[in-house]
Amino acid sequence: MDLSIVIPARNEQGNIEPLVAEIRQAIPGNYCYEIIYIDDGSTDNTKAEIKAVQARGDVPIRLLQHRNSVGQSSALYSGISLAKGKWIVSMDADGQNDPADIPAMLQCASKQTAAHFCIAGFRHKRRDTFSKRMQSRVANAIRQRLLNDQVPDTGCGIKLFPRNTFMMLPFFDHMHRFIPALVRRIGGSITVVPVNHRERVIGTSKYTLLSRLGVGIVDMLGVLWLQRRCPRPEIMLHTDES
Repeated sequence: MDLSIVIPARNEQGNIEPLVAEIRQAIPGNYCYEIIYIDDGSTDNTKAEIKAVQARGDVPIRLLQHRNSVGQSSALYSGISLAKGKWIVSMDADGQNDPADIPAMLQCASKQTAAHFCIAGFRHKRRDTFSKRMQSRVANAIRQRLLNDQVPDTGCGIKLFPRNTFMMLPFFDHMHRFIPALVRRIGGSITVVPVNHRERVIGTSKYTLLSRLGVGIVDMLGVLWLQRRCPRPEIMLHTDES
């Protein structure tokens, strides 16, 4: 399996089938892939829609269901833990990420020489409300100042990274916002690629100003603590037994 596309979803009724159709069209034919949906305690028909698309059998879909909502980071971890792909693409379920960006990210990943890396999307033309853009701008500025993760838009849901890279990262609630910083912490490389961003057509955002700034700052300080306690040695000599 080359690629696992991991999509946490909570109350995304109406967004499932259109996104799956776009993913199917976007993935190059020479890639073996799977789509993993994690229904994070939805109270609408999200699970039923996923199962209906799954039952058609024309797209390789796996479904995980959380009894209760535990958040995006935990949903990502659940999906990636069971993923079969060498590479992971994370995406939001609301349709604002564009699957048409995946081929360029795959091409970028194929040129990587580092064992650990993250291809991070950058929404250079965001299709959100003014207040939501300002919230993210403030949060990104604070994060860059503290963590210097080399990513202008860590809140962008579409990213590509090796599965084994993600499994090496420390897990905590809200860690999905800090994947580039955590990849850098283990010596990985970061590449930023501009991606398309679309307006949300169905449903409502799951995040508020408090979740972006209040909780985010606490987590940011935790990541900063981790960074300062992970010295990376510079290897000068390595010999194998003869």
